[in-house]
Amino acid sequence: MAVTASPPATRPSAAASRTGAAAVTAALVLLVAGLALVDITQGTAAVGAPEVWKALTGQADPADASVVVSSRLPRMTAGLLVGAVLGMAGAALQAVSRNVLASPDTLAVNAGSYLALGLAAATGVSLPLFASSAVAFAGGLVAAAVVLGLSGLGAGSVRLVLAGSSLTLGLTAVTEGLLLLFPRQTEGLFQWNQGSIAQNGFDGVLQMAPVALAGLLGLLLVARRVDALALGDDAARGVGVNVRTTRITVVVLAALLSTAAVTLAGPIGFVGLCAPALIRPLARRVRAFNRARASLPLTGLAGAVLVLGSDVLLRTLVPADVAVAVPTGVATNLVGAVFLIVMATRVRDTAGATASERLRLRSRTVFLTTTAALVVVLVGVAVAAVLLGDSKLLLGDVVNWAQGRAGRTVGFILDTRVPRVLAALLAGAALALSGTLVQAVTRNPLAEPGTLGVSNAAALGAVLLVTTVPSVGSWSLAGAAFAGSAIGAVVVFGLAARGGFRQNRLVLVGFGMATGTSALISMLIVLTDPFNATKALTWLSGSTYGRTFPDIAPLAAVLTVGLFVAVLRRAELDLISLDEDTPRLLGLDLARGRLAFLALSVLLSATAVAAAGTIGFVGLVAPHAARALVGRQHTRVIPVAVLLGALLVCTADMLGRTVIAPAQLGAGLMTAVIGTPYFLYLLMRGRRQGT
Repeated sequence: MAVTASPPATRPSAAASRTGAAAVTAALVLLVAGLALVDITQGTAAVGAPEVWKALTGQADPADASVVVSSRLPRMTAGLLVGAVLGMAGAALQAVSRNVLASPDTLAVNAGSYLALGLAAATGVSLPLFASSAVAFAGGLVAAAVVLGLSGLGAGSVRLVLAGSSLTLGLTAVTEGLLLLFPRQTEGLFQWNQGSIAQNGFDGVLQMAPVALAGLLGLLLVARRVDALALGDDAARGVGVNVRTTRITVVVLAALLSTAAVTLAGPIGFVGLCAPALIRPLARRVRAFNRARASLPLTGLAGAVLVLGSDVLLRTLVPADVAVAVPTGVATNLVGAVFLIVMATRVRDTAGATASERLRLRSRTVFLTTTAALVVVLVGVAVAAVLLGDSKLLLGDVVNWAQGRAGRTVGFILDTRVPRVLAALLAGAALALSGTLVQAVTRNPLAEPGTLGVSNAAALGAVLLVTTVPSVGSWSLAGAAFAGSAIGAVVVFGLAARGGFRQNRLVLVGFGMATGTSALISMLIVLTDPFNATKALTWLSGSTYGRTFPDIAPLAAVLTVGLFVAVLRRAELDLISLDEDTPRLLGLDLARGRLAFLALSVLLSATAVAAAGTIGFVGLVAPHAARALVGRQHTRVIPVAVLLGALLVCTADMLGRTVIAPAQLGAGLMTAVIGTPYFLYLLMRGRRQGT
């Protein structure tokens, strides 16, 4: 008896696919409409749904109508436009790169726009909206080109996020430096960078809408070529698609869409990452959404849901007078940070030391010569840091001060300057030692307290205490920083340990933690009074300003203990940094040793943050440079890394307060500017080596 094969039940017909697509689209449209209606009823003024209805029908009191027309409706419309264009930009970037982690945030588009606008503002030239948009577009496009050039466009590559996030840190540090140097010209730029859809009238929306429409039409015109790229580069070339031109075109159009959103509302983070991920499961069920022409508008609706939903949720959970001060970008960054961490736990992209790094050895003579040279240079820099500043001193002044025979003026200068120099030296050494321990335990050359979010979590604990208890003492501040970093470390290391620390999952989870804690810090700064906000911003810039000897006492104690433990257990560090099996074969308790070293690393980074604020990349640069100079044995790496870390931070602090004196830049900003190129160099080298 013949048996006829029935069609697969899992493959929907074209009619069913169209019906499902229409149903999903209609549901999203209704959801967006519902959120939009709720959004225009929320605000500080006592204008609820009845008053809004009267205003829309021309029957309301003039004051109520003014609130609705001048504030509520423009805010809601801006939320729709910003969410839609960011969602579509993210979908286009993910499609053309075949990378689910691509978005305007991870490609540093927003950071590039921020820096470009900061440079324009620092010149003192007042630009109209379209000119500002063009400047932001140029900055964002250049940043995206750098990230894509460094990371490549391989499917599933985590390198894209690493390159984008590190470039974002560096560009943001430069911009914050401009804000400190030109406070009058750049007034309001920091608040703008937090991202807010609040508007005063429809002028901005009407001017940016054509830009967004042009970007959308451009993407729809190249949609078929984007669909061909999903089949692979060779298949796309086989059907006549110019792969390189298509990618460049899509990146430019996505940058144009992002620029429209940034110009209108500032950087609204992670919408471009989350919105396509929400639509992706639907595309697996509804065949019509596999095509770019159908998925792009749908992703735009999802982006609008995210932005309006965040705004509505914020105003529902937080009192109206407080919610109005919290930017929408803070809420979306919190959501995006959680989303990035969840996505990172599913990524399978290993990263470890290369064979050349494992086998690199140096002679004892090289080690002794390097150490002696570093000591000499460090002493010279420390002496120069004590003598130089807005007031220059002589060595004799320092000798008299040490003997208690200095004059009042010299005594005051050195009483404030010497603790700053010591804070920079100790903080650099502690961060370098912390990074050395983390990289050894995780066997991940990209791991360090800053990139793992531990430093930001410590800063969150310190800022929370500073803003709530302004008269807090040094030991209490160090305790708060340690509590914050401990919680952050438990989340980061706990999630990363599930698949092994060698995976880039560790760094991705860390970046998610850093983003979330930064959003919380921004919210604390926005909500606190101006005096406490200034103190909080001082911590975040990594400044040693105002430090006293009692402030650095906790750091000195912890660093002493840390050095003693690290040197005492240097052989165990060597074994743990090799692989998983060797320590076990030699009878070591790998889990207990790993936990102890990680706890020590967290304690070191937390006390460094409490003493000198957030200083990034030191824990990355110093251990790398030490291994390059003296090999991989920790009996040599530890002292060289500690000396390099102290030298780097002390130099950065000295330059920050002397080169542009009497103005000053925090050491954290200087080290970010130095560390970002080095981090990008490591990624480029890893790409060439295929690691």
